[in-house]
Amino acid sequence: MLLELFIADFAIIDQVRLHFTPAFNVLTGETGAGKSIMIDALGMLRGERSDPSFVRAGSNQARVEGIFTLADRPDILPILAEYGLDGADDDQIILTREIHGASGRSVARINGRAVSSAVLRDIGGRLVDIHGQNDSQTLFNVRMHAELLDRYAGVVADREQLSQLVIAIEAVRSQISTLRNAEARRLERIEELTFLVEELTNAKLIAGEEATLTNERGLLQNSAKITGTVDTIYRLLRTGTPASERRSATRSIVDSLDDVANLLSELLRLDPSLAGLNEQILEVRYRLDDVIEGVRVYRDRLEFEPGRLEVIEDRLAELRDLAKKYRAADAAELLERLTSASDELETLHYSAEHIAELVQQEQQLLASIGLAAAELSRRRRQAGDELAERIAAAMSDLAMPHVKFHVQLSQRSDPQGVLIDDQYLAFDRTGIDQIEFLLSPNPGEPLKPLAKIASGGESARLLLAMKSILSAVDSVPTLVFDEVDVGVGGRAGHVVGEKLWGISDAHQVLCITHLPQVAAFGDCHFAIAKQVINQRTQTFVQPLSEQERIEELAAMLDGTPVSEASRRSASAMLERAANYKLATSNP
Repeated sequence: MLLELFIADFAIIDQVRLHFTPAFNVLTGETGAGKSIMIDALGMLRGERSDPSFVRAGSNQARVEGIFTLADRPDILPILAEYGLDGADDDQIILTREIHGASGRSVARINGRAVSSAVLRDIGGRLVDIHGQNDSQTLFNVRMHAELLDRYAGVVADREQLSQLVIAIEAVRSQISTLRNAEARRLERIEELTFLVEELTNAKLIAGEEATLTNERGLLQNSAKITGTVDTIYRLLRTGTPASERRSATRSIVDSLDDVANLLSELLRLDPSLAGLNEQILEVRYRLDDVIEGVRVYRDRLEFEPGRLEVIEDRLAELRDLAKKYRAADAAELLERLTSASDELETLHYSAEHIAELVQQEQQLLASIGLAAAELSRRRRQAGDELAERIAAAMSDLAMPHVKFHVQLSQRSDPQGVLIDDQYLAFDRTGIDQIEFLLSPNPGEPLKPLAKIASGGESARLLLAMKSILSAVDSVPTLVFDEVDVGVGGRAGHVVGEKLWGISDAHQVLCITHLPQVAAFGDCHFAIAKQVINQRTQTFVQPLSEQERIEELAAMLDGTPVSEASRRSASAMLERAANYKLATSNP
C-alpha cells in the first residue's frame, strides 16, 4: 500500500508530502482546488502518459514519488527480481517519475534505478488502481463482464487451464486442416517422388563416379601413346634401346649400372674410402629393380577394352542429364536428393495414419474441454446468481431499491463444438459462455443490456456496488476513487461512505469526494485548497484534525461562512459514521 506521496513542481503544486493511513483516506476541496491534479500525479506512478504541461511554470522539471510497502504484495518481489530490481529495502519500494519541461521527456525510476515506462506500468499497475468518473465505461464493455464474473467466482485459474486445452485443440485442428487441404497435392507429390526415386535408384549412382569415369576416359583416349611410352621405358631400363630405333644400339640402364657397381667394387679393394659410394650405387641398383618391376606390372595391366570408351561416354552423359534434370551438381548430390525423396515419400504415405492420430487427439481434447467448460459454466452460473443478489441488495442500499440485476450466460450451437447435455456448443478460450450484465432500473421494465439503459448516476452507483463486492478478490492493494459518487444524492451518500469504508477492510482506499456523507467515513481526512502567494497560485494539501474536519464538512454542507447549525450537523455526521464503523467492526 501507499505509505507516502511526494509531489514537487507539478501543475500548480509547489511541494506536497502526504502520509496515508492503511485504511480509508478521503480528500476534499472546492472545485478547481486541484483534486484532479492529485489523480494525475498518482497516474504518473502507474506509468500513464506524461505531459509537459504537468511541469509547473518556471520550473525545469516535475517530480512525483511514492513509497509503497510490499507487506501486502510479497508476490511483487520475484517480479522485481526478473527486472533486476531485487533488494527492496525493508519490503518497501519507491516509484519515481520525473517530467522535464523543456523536452517533455519523462524518466521513471524504481528504487532509484531508471526503468522503461513499460516496467513502471507493470509494477505500478500492481500497486495502485484508479477508478475515475469515467470508469463506469468498463461496465458497458461486454468483454469485461466475463472477467469481472470470473474474478468474483474465483475461476480465473480454471479458465486459464481451459484456455490451454483450447490452444492445444486449435493447433491439432490446424494440422488436420493443413493435411486434408493438401490431400490432392499429396497424391501428385507422391507420384513425382516415386518417379524420382525409381529413376535415381535404377541409375545405381555412386558418389564420385564422374571423376573416376573421366579419368578412365582420359586413359582410353590416350591408350596408344601410354602403351608405347611404357614399353619404351621398360626396354630402356631392362634391355636397352634396339639399334632399329636409334643409330646404334644402346645398353640397358641395368647393365650399365651393374658395370659401374663392379668397377667400384674393384676400386674399393684399392681404396677403402670408397665404401660409402659403393653402398650408394648398390642401393640405387636395388631401387632400380623395384622401378622396373613396377613398370612391368603397369604394362602387363594395360588392357584397353574395345568399346569401353563409348560406354563411359554414355554413362557420363546419363549422369549429366540426371544432374541437370534434378538441379544437382554431381552424383553425390543426386544421392542426397534420393535419400530426401525417400524420406518424404515415407512421410506422405504415413499422413493418412497421422490424420487419424490427430483426429483421435482432437476427440480426446474435445472431451476434456467439454468437462472443463461445463464445470466452469456451472460455477459461473452459481456465482452469477449470487453476484446478482448481492448487487441488487447493494443498489437498494444506494437508494435504488427496485433495481434488478442479472448475469446472463448464453451459449451458441456449433456442430464443431463440444458435446454438453446432448448439444454441440461453440467454445473459445474462455469457455462456452457469452456473458453479459442485464439491468432493470425500474419496476415493470424488462431486463436489458446494461450499456443501453444505465444513466450516469446509475452506472456510478452500480460501479461502486460492484467494487464493494469484488474488492475482496482484487489483488491491487491501493484503490483510488475519483468522485465515483457523482450523480449520487445526499440521501444515498451515507451508504456510499459505508461501501467505500467497507472496501478498506481488504484494501487501502483513497477517495476524492464532494459529498460530506462520504468524507465523514474517512479514517484520515485531507483538505485540498489553493492560495495565491506572491501572485502565484499554489495548491496545498493538509491532513485535518478532528475539529478541522468538522469545519470542512460543515463548509461542504452549507458553504462558507460556516454556521453553527452546519457544525452541529457535521459533528453528528462524524458521530454517526464512527458509530457505524464501531458497530460493524464489533458485531
